[in-house]
Amino acid sequence: MSETLPLPALHASHAGTWVRDATATTRGCSKGEAIMAAADTPVLLLNAPLVATRLGYPDLSGLDLLELFAFVHPARFCVPTPKGLADALGLEPPARDDAVPLLLQQAAGALLGRCGSSDWPEREGAWSSLQSLMRLRWHWAQVLAPHVAKPERAEKWLFSKLPEWEEAPERPQPAQVAIGEGAVDEQLEYLTGQGAERREGQRSYARAASKVFAPRRERGQPHLLLAQAGTGIGKTLGYLAPASLWASASQGTVWVSTFTKNLQRQLRGEARRAWPERRADGSRPVVVRKGRENYLCLLNLEDALQGGFGGRAAIMAQLVARWAAFSQDGDMIGGDLPGWLGTLFRKRGIASLTDQRGECVYAGCPHYRKCFIERTARASAQADLVIANHALVMVNAARGRDHAQRPTRIVFDEGHHVHHAADSTFAAALTGAETIELRRWIVGPERNSKGRRRGLAARLADVASYDEAGGEAVEAAIEATQALPTDGWLQRLHDNEPWGPIENLLAAVRALTYARDESGGQEAGYGIETEVAELPGKLVQLAQEAMGALGAIRAPLVKLGIRLEAIVEDAPDWLDAQGRARIEGARNSLGWRIDLLAAWEAMLNRLGGPADPEFVDWFAVDRSEAREFDVGIHRRWLDPMKPFAKVVLEPSHGVMLTSATLRDGDDWQAAIEASGAPHIEVEPLLSAAESPFDYANRAEVLIVTDVKRGDLPALAAAYARLIEVAGGGVLGLFTAIRRLRVVHGRIADRLARAGLPLYAQHVDPIDTGTLVDIFRDDPKASLLGTDALRDGVDVPGESLRCVVMEAVPWPKPSILHRARRAAQGGSAYDDRIIRARLAQAFGRLIRSKDDAGHFIVLSSAFPSRLLSAFPKGTPVMRLTLEEALQRVASGVSVESTPAAEQDSQPT
Repeated sequence: MSETLPLPALHASHAGTWVRDATATTRGCSKGEAIMAAADTPVLLLNAPLVATRLGYPDLSGLDLLELFAFVHPARFCVPTPKGLADALGLEPPARDDAVPLLLQQAAGALLGRCGSSDWPEREGAWSSLQSLMRLRWHWAQVLAPHVAKPERAEKWLFSKLPEWEEAPERPQPAQVAIGEGAVDEQLEYLTGQGAERREGQRSYARAASKVFAPRRERGQPHLLLAQAGTGIGKTLGYLAPASLWASASQGTVWVSTFTKNLQRQLRGEARRAWPERRADGSRPVVVRKGRENYLCLLNLEDALQGGFGGRAAIMAQLVARWAAFSQDGDMIGGDLPGWLGTLFRKRGIASLTDQRGECVYAGCPHYRKCFIERTARASAQADLVIANHALVMVNAARGRDHAQRPTRIVFDEGHHVHHAADSTFAAALTGAETIELRRWIVGPERNSKGRRRGLAARLADVASYDEAGGEAVEAAIEATQALPTDGWLQRLHDNEPWGPIENLLAAVRALTYARDESGGQEAGYGIETEVAELPGKLVQLAQEAMGALGAIRAPLVKLGIRLEAIVEDAPDWLDAQGRARIEGARNSLGWRIDLLAAWEAMLNRLGGPADPEFVDWFAVDRSEAREFDVGIHRRWLDPMKPFAKVVLEPSHGVMLTSATLRDGDDWQAAIEASGAPHIEVEPLLSAAESPFDYANRAEVLIVTDVKRGDLPALAAAYARLIEVAGGGVLGLFTAIRRLRVVHGRIADRLARAGLPLYAQHVDPIDTGTLVDIFRDDPKASLLGTDALRDGVDVPGESLRCVVMEAVPWPKPSILHRARRAAQGGSAYDDRIIRARLAQAFGRLIRSKDDAGHFIVLSSAFPSRLLSAFPKGTPVMRLTLEEALQRVASGVSVESTPAAEQDSQPT
């Protein structure tokens, strides 16, 4: 047992505040006393931003145990709660809030003791990091110093000890193989384990999945499977069985695409059953691939460590450097970097260390051969299985730098989100923020001109000096870019002092959007929009001037692209492999920016003319907390599955879309239309496997009819009483952030005093993934959230016993929604969306055969036509809140009665 650290400790929850002094006395105190205690001397805290929020004192600082944990155990998971910290360190979790300060002293002692032990696995680099942290006056540095011994040999600098990736030959074209159903059955049995329960639904699902791996019969006609798999079918192993067989027999690559990071983590674990961690040659057969913005950029980190960051951000950079030395793949967003690390420093420091759009210099970077992004990209080209996300798969299909990166056998898990992902991927937006990004890519930032982020001229200096035409194109692009907005553009729009053709247009867009605002100023905290119709002549004229300015930027970029291609084809003597890679990277970045400018020009050309029936255009002023943060023109495809079909489906050989909520009830038609199949005239294969769970006896749907819509006190009281009766384990889903905050503010203290912690998105300074980890770890905790928690959250067992929706999740009445609603059946389109959302939310409740619980909707007028969202046989009852409380208190104990028979109350 390690000794406790004799320093004062402070804990604050919604139930109260406690301090423990160095003489081992714990006492309750007021918030003011706690703040004074923290100001007098450094105190031990756990998650300082959260404690500061609870005390209402944002400047609170101290010795945060999470920062110490990140130093001692980089790349290791820890739930950032007293119980989570205790579990991670093998300590006894505190039974009550007043025992937490003692735990903090014990945990600090345990962590310091680990530093002094001979078997500390993360010792390498610790002493050097600590010296840097001491210079930065990190609170923990002086406490740690006696416990971290100076190594006998000088430690290597982080960037010198990271391994280099190696080039590998491109994989040959996959062999054309067919997979028999017998082989699929055998592989599925192997993956599920000898003696495992034989599930016929999973077997039929796996057989159906094998059909997408058959040889393609016609060009542009992929095998397309739509597979609905109810919760509990085991769909992951169901499609991995044929996928692993095909990858082995054909030596090809299967891409599995997800919408949530949680499923990516689950897939990585499940895939270990089919593939080893490493091949005999040391390569990885399974690779998780994400967008570049998810990974640590080593050059950004080096800039930060060498003075680019100051104050607390510099401390964070040192802790990230510690993590980078032990990280599996450098993934900062959903990987092995603790999600809470960035929130400890209260700024977006983590994002500034990732790869920002367009700033990568590829082979021109001194860390190119050690780059996490490049290593992952190359590993994925050699992998049997690539686990990615929907957006990345679509981008790679559209802009793959080479054949090896272009997916041709794809499983879209969480397939109900493919439409949403395509909608974002194939969208266009000419906004102030987007034009600022383009300007920085071409010219470089307006401040801090040092480093590699100086724009196109710096990145291609050697090319410009060698090729006169290329140099002229770079200079012409830089000169034309002066027409784009600069820093401070939003304030100039607010002051009605725009500068340049693009700012003039954005000012007119902003003025017209406010002029047409129908809210009467009642929605000051939310964005506003207006359709592109009946535009004043002045705005159309400004649009033409802006279009000319954008064309003047695009023309030299096109010329530059041609010159770069010529240099690569007729390479000069000085162009080595590294230089060639850098130019290829520049060409790739250049290509999609040329496409972006062309899309912007097309949008502006449409203003004042006839509407294009394939697109929906609108003006918007984006706001958050009554603060404007962007202004611009937006364009979306009316049906985004049309470009998806051409870009993703048509070149593919086999594609599978699978989900527990793919179709609407028993109707496949909407799912077929939403798959993109009609746009390439493919008849998809259809498969449905019903969930094996006993919903009739394990779940109840309770529709509470006496909580009046808009009555926030009544809504808050209902949530509090339901959580109290359930004893925690409640996931509360909201359709509006404002209502979530009001409810949390009214009930958090009350619940905490009853020993029921309450956490909330958009309230607690904790990222969403970590909030779910906290919720999963504590059966007495409850969690309030919005759309991000409605699906993709996997919390089996006692930690989630009740889901409460504050209202029917009606679609937001935006201009885009109105257009799609009119094109796809009016109210029937709305009903399909709502049923899908209800089904996804209900899917959070029962995650295993032993789960049981209640799904509650607080709605006085829940339409009966939406009841088909719930699994067949699930009991549905309309009742008062008091009756609902009685049922929750008594647990789930119902007879198997069809939902339609129980729901006899008219709507």
